Amino acid sequence: MAQFGFAANRKGPDHYAALERVQGWTRDRFRIPQDAPILVSELKCTVDGCPPLQTLVAFWTETAERHHFKIHKAITAIVLEDLPATWLDDGRFSLEGTGCACC
Repeated sequence: MAQFGFAANRKGPDHYAALERVQGWTRDRFRIPQDAPILVSELKCTVDGCPPLQTLVAFWTETAERHHFKIHKAITAIVLEDLPATWLDDGRFSLEGTGCACC
C-alpha cells in the first residue's frame, strides 16, 4: 500500500499561488460552477517507483459524482497543459476507486 504525506514544508506564497492557478484552470477546463469546491493537494510518496511529489485534484459534478485526477509533479511545476484535456482522458482522469497501485 502506498504511503503518502502532505508536503507541508513546501507551503509559501508560490505554493498558494500555484494552488489557486490549478483550481482556476480546473474550474475552466471542466466548467465547474464558481460555488463548487475544488480540492487540490500536493502529496509526497515514500514507496519505490512512486513519483516523489504528485498533485491530486478532486471535484464534484452537479450530480454529486466525485471525480479526480493526479499530476505527477509538484504543484508549483504544473502548467495548463498538464491537466487532462477532456473528461474521457483515461490516462490521467479517474473515477472513484480506479487508478494504479502506487498512487
